[in-house]
Amino acid sequence: MRVLVAPDCFGGTLTAGEAAAAIARGWRDTAPDDDLLLRPLADGGPGFVDVLHAALGGELHVVEVTGPLGAPVTARWLEHDGTAYIESAEACGLHLVPADQRAEWCERATTRGVGELVLAASGAHTIVVGLGGSGTTDGGEGLLSVVDAVTAELVAASDVENPLLGPHGAAATFGPQKGASPEAVARLEARLEGMDRLRPVRDLPGAGAAGGLGAALLALGATVTSGAGLVRELTGLDDALAVADLAITGEGSFDWQSLRGKLVTVVASGAASRGIPCLVLAGQVSVGQREAGSAGITGSYAVADHVGSVEAAMADPAGTLAQLAVRVAGQWSR
Repeated sequence: MRVLVAPDCFGGTLTAGEAAAAIARGWRDTAPDDDLLLRPLADGGPGFVDVLHAALGGELHVVEVTGPLGAPVTARWLEHDGTAYIESAEACGLHLVPADQRAEWCERATTRGVGELVLAASGAHTIVVGLGGSGTTDGGEGLLSVVDAVTAELVAASDVENPLLGPHGAAATFGPQKGASPEAVARLEARLEGMDRLRPVRDLPGAGAAGGLGAALLALGATVTSGAGLVRELTGLDDALAVADLAITGEGSFDWQSLRGKLVTVVASGAASRGIPCLVLAGQVSVGQREAGSAGITGSYAVADHVGSVEAAMADPAGTLAQLAVRVAGQWSR
């Protein structure tokens, strides 16, 4: 049996490559004769640069930029065939904000370092900025403080379709994940609403991505594309699906946001178009079977359910994911 293993990263616990390796290890314990093709993926968030570098080659540039808390951090961008690929999370990612400091910094964390990455890549004819996994909700104010205009073609590779404001906007939807209390969310919303430069673009899909960084890129003239769709194209995912009998994808939390343009739905739609089943292995699952089925997902499995609790899953992310893959392989390998 030919099995394509194409997960996203699992939150802050496993990279996409680590997740793919764990799934493959467990699967081989049950079905050692199956032919596994590992294709770690990303949708614009964490892992974007690594996934594209593995698929395309090119030159990685390492630079020091301003991190979300103002201190310097090391970040990379990828140059390939005249295009620069930037992962915003490398400069302003949530993983760069210690958990015990997120409430303190949720209203002050900056995207200035993303702007510095754009400046570093300004010699490219196209600059693609992957959005997702940010620890910021500054509406791209930090980026705009160092980038006033971009002469290259600018592309925002977004993992979400949220607008800037409102109940599905940057502050309300993602602020709590970054440490914002209800009171802080209200202040962030008011701050974003008052950013005059973002008014023409704030209702556009993707404007709320990465805490409003999407809106700042749109204000600079960027076009928005699906991060997962871009990775699908550049990594040859369709070619891999064409020779597979089964597709497996996954992420840390398979929830309602997953169905709004994230990677698992891109893999599932590609599998469905070829008439092959697609399974999701995730840390946690909160999407119902009917909703998942409408997105082309044949079955979904939660590590937390398999091992009894979220705490047990987090204690050994790779090991418990491999354990789940052992069980799933027993049901699906033939």
